[in-house]
Amino acid sequence: MTTETHGRSFDELVRTMAVLRAPDGCPWDREQTHMTLRRHLVEEAYEAVAAIESGDDEELCDELGDVLLQVVFHAQIASEEGRFDIDDVAAAIVAKLERRHPHIFGDAVADTPEEVVTRWDAIKRTEKDRESVLDGIAPTLPALTYAEKISRRAVSVGFEWETVEDVWDKVDEEIGELKATAHGSAEAEDELGDLLFTVVNVGRKMGIDPEQALRGACAKFIRRFSAMERAAASLGRDLSDMGIDEQEALWGAAKEGERS
Repeated sequence: MTTETHGRSFDELVRTMAVLRAPDGCPWDREQTHMTLRRHLVEEAYEAVAAIESGDDEELCDELGDVLLQVVFHAQIASEEGRFDIDDVAAAIVAKLERRHPHIFGDAVADTPEEVVTRWDAIKRTEKDRESVLDGIAPTLPALTYAEKISRRAVSVGFEWETVEDVWDKVDEEIGELKATAHGSAEAEDELGDLLFTVVNVGRKMGIDPEQALRGACAKFIRRFSAMERAAASLGRDLSDMGIDEQEALWGAAKEGERS
């Protein structure tokens, strides 16, 4: 932390946000609402995740600040409307953490992460007075994360395959059903969804985060495809002018290059 930023407090961030939202403050900040800001909250969260994956502490510190700004921004808007303020936000999360960690702040016992998650979900259901264990999962989540959360909630009440081999059997079944559909049809879309949902459960059973796995696959594809483009350019060629056999050869070389 630099001398310039050292000592600047959370309270100062809150005060700065209030100045920006004041009648004589920033025109852009003053016109924002919860609805206009919602996409920024999502974007900043994704950028923070990217910083985590990069391993760059300076970048992560910066991106976490952007996420924190969004929280303070929303709290300031609510405060101006007399609904709640940042202290209410902080108090609510502290109270929630204490309620959902009775093995730390109470007499309950939870010795494994799995026991903690199970208890957390059970407490959450009683707090929200939900009719279904699937209530309250945000449909705006990325689809793979959404599917995994749905699956984990169902598993919490015992609706589960016994082994990962059982899930593989279901994958084979779903592949067969997808193959039997007409290309581009609504039925094909439905069957593809079933297949993807089942594959998410393979990941869950194997302890793999499907969202992270697919992000990793995308990053790997980008690396290898970029290597193909560079290799083609080194030959004085354009990738789009090459036949599939030549492209496959470059792809294979890119894969081999990563392994070595």
